[in-house]
Amino acid sequence: MKLYYSPGACSLSPHIALIEAGLAHDLVKVNTKTKHFDGGGDFLAVNAKGYVPVLELDDGTRLTEGPAIVQYIADRTPDSGLAPKPGSMERVRVQEWLNFITSEIHKSFSPLFSAETPEDYKPVARKKLGARFDWLSTQLKDREFLVGNHYTVADGYLFVVLGWTDHVGMKLADWPVLKEWHARIAQRPAVQKALKEEGLSK
Repeated sequence: MKLYYSPGACSLSPHIALIEAGLAHDLVKVNTKTKHFDGGGDFLAVNAKGYVPVLELDDGTRLTEGPAIVQYIADRTPDSGLAPKPGSMERVRVQEWLNFITSEIHKSFSPLFSAETPEDYKPVARKKLGARFDWLSTQLKDREFLVGNHYTVADGYLFVVLGWTDHVGMKLADWPVLKEWHARIAQRPAVQKALKEEGLSK
């Protein structure tokens, strides 16, 4: 398999999942501004949407959208425990969290990363994101993981997006529960390996 990624972007989530699952894969670094990937290829020919992640399977099939990709990875290796059994309530909870993270947290960062966003709107965007963090803190206060007693792909995705706070003028330390949770997930060997492979840590 081949994962098209951009360092530190949401593609870090399936990158972590691939390592957690023990699935062999190659990494292809994408410049999301120029829409080219290492070697000079046209990324738009790979994904006309123009953004990462893209997981290319051995038969050439390409999957896009991080939440779908990480569930595919989990289902390829059911013994990994990266997602509960399909059809179970626990699996629905993982899907619920993936949808919340992608729609309410991930997308709330978008205006803060965009150069086209008016400066007077950014405090509004930060306030909205902060409200999501307030609620999330109540959910993680007495939990080690998002669903049950095991790490799942939802935890990996949340870890990635929470890591963006320093880049948008916010401090995760303002939410001690989230900061502690993020630091704990960061110590997982698969997370450490993915960060190193993307040049985000030594």
